[in-house]
Amino acid sequence: MKPIEIRADNFKATLAKPGIVLIDWWATWCGPCRAFAPIFEKAAAAHPDVVFGKVDTDHEQALAGQFSIRSIPTLMIFRDGILIFSQPGVVPLAALNDLIAQAQALDMAEVRRQAEASKQATRAA
Repeated sequence: MKPIEIRADNFKATLAKPGIVLIDWWATWCGPCRAFAPIFEKAAAAHPDVVFGKVDTDHEQALAGQFSIRSIPTLMIFRDGILIFSQPGVVPLAALNDLIAQAQALDMAEVRRQAEASKQATRAA
């Protein structure tokens, strides 16, 4: 499966799908982004059960700003709509496959519990 183009108009709907969504924040002028693209595409082909999307930060500046993208490429992993990983830089294929395996193995009930506890602590502060 090939990565999909993610824009402001389909971002929320893409994240609303159950399961894992990987997002590559990139731009056409970015050399490291061009180096990461074939790695991202190979991982997408190897994991048809995972949604792979690309956000062009030049065309989606508001969306990139909303997620505080300061360096590209940046890889984000969401599971069931919850951000579980974010890292700038090129990720080698073996590491990307490992990240996907870790995301698949997560206990999402525990992740939700921790997220709620974090929200409560922030409100109390």
